[in-house]
Amino acid sequence: MAIARLLFTISALISVISLRVVFGGIVCEKLPVEVCAFSVSTSGARCVLEKSILSDGNVQYECQRSEVIAENLNELIETEECVNACGVERMTVGMSTDSLAERGFTNKLCSTRCYNNCPNIVDLYFNLAAGEGVYLPRLCEAHRSGARRMISEVTSFAVAPATIGFGDTTISPTSAPSPVSS
Repeated sequence: MAIARLLFTISALISVISLRVVFGGIVCEKLPVEVCAFSVSTSGARCVLEKSILSDGNVQYECQRSEVIAENLNELIETEECVNACGVERMTVGMSTDSLAERGFTNKLCSTRCYNNCPNIVDLYFNLAAGEGVYLPRLCEAHRSGARRMISEVTSFAVAPATIGFGDTTISPTSAPSPVSS
C-alpha cells in the first residue's frame, strides 16, 4: 500500500513537472488533485481542493485557485516529507482551522521537524490561526510545555472554526510576524 501511494505521488509530481514546462508555471486548475492541497501557484495563490457531488451521486474533486495568497512563497508543490512531518493529508478539502483543535495534529505541526523545515504548511496554519485570533507560536509553546489551561484558552476558537474554499473571502493575517522569512 505504501509503495503504491509513493508511486502514485511520484507520477503526480511528474505530471506537475510536465505542466510547468507546458504552461510556464504552476496553475492550480491544471494540477492533479493528488498534489493540489498545500500547493502554491506561480502567482502565489494557494491551491485548494474542492469536492462536489455529481447528479449521479459520484464524488468529483478538482483543484482551484483560492483567494488566499501565500506570502513570500510561489510555485510550490509540498513535499511528502513535509506532508508527513506536519501530519496533513494530501486529499484535504478546503482550508480549515478544525485540525488545530486536535492535539495530535498540533503536536506534529509544532514539532521541530515540521515547524523549522516546512514553511509553506506552517505559514498556512499561522494565517488560518491568526484569522481566529490565535497566535500559532503561542499555541505551539502551550503544546510543547503541556500547559493544558493555556491550550484550552488558545484553542477556544474551535467552537466555530473558519473554513476557506474557492470563492470565499481572503483571510488577512494579523500584524503578527509570519514564520516565513522574507
